[in-house]
Amino acid sequence: MEEPTPAPGADDPEPQPHWAPEDRRLSPGAVAFLGLGLSIALCLAVTVGAGLLLDAALHSAPTFLLIGLAVGIVAAVAMAVVTIRKYL
Repeated sequence: MEEPTPAPGADDPEPQPHWAPEDRRLSPGAVAFLGLGLSIALCLAVTVGAGLLLDAALHSAPTFLLIGLAVGIVAAVAMAVVTIRKYL
């Protein structure tokens, strides 16, 4: 008896997906949100802390605290935008 021939395409490698892997968008997980929160907290803590230290050294009550807070907010928003753009 003759050995049956395999069906056409049976020896082909696995079929390729209809989308390229680099086209697939990542979805944020818990680690991404944790990283976002930590980066925002770090931006604010460093700038506000620097403002408090400058105020204590220069005896200029809330001036550098407010400047540090403003710089921290701008830095935190910039960091959040950079992080979130990865997933859009």
